[in-house]
Amino acid sequence: MIEKKVPTITTQEASWLFKTLGDPTRLRILALLSQREHCNCELVAIFEISQPAISRHIARLKESRLILERRQGQWVYYSLDHDRWDQLPSLSQMIDDMLTSDPLVQHAKTTVAECSLPGE
Repeated sequence: MIEKKVPTITTQEASWLFKTLGDPTRLRILALLSQREHCNCELVAIFEISQPAISRHIARLKESRLILERRQGQWVYYSLDHDRWDQLPSLSQMIDDMLTSDPLVQHAKTTVAECSLPGE
């Protein structure tokens, strides 16, 4: 079996991704898109929020490359970017990446002395 190589992710990229996923509406949009594509008007009706609000959530998800857009006439349909999802590292892989590539973590590992608890 060939093991797929998951690309590393920087601390800044991970932070942006977590901020994107930290919004309940965006998580719900992703849940719906995991089942099938939806157009903007459907999402407005489902969430009962304004079209500009849905558009802001969609824009953030597109910036994070989590969803794709498909135009058909005057309609715009959104779906998950399954290739991107398959490339995202697990949380434990993100932490491992930070241990080996984040400059602040690297600096801390080499300069901070081990602390002793009182009474040890």
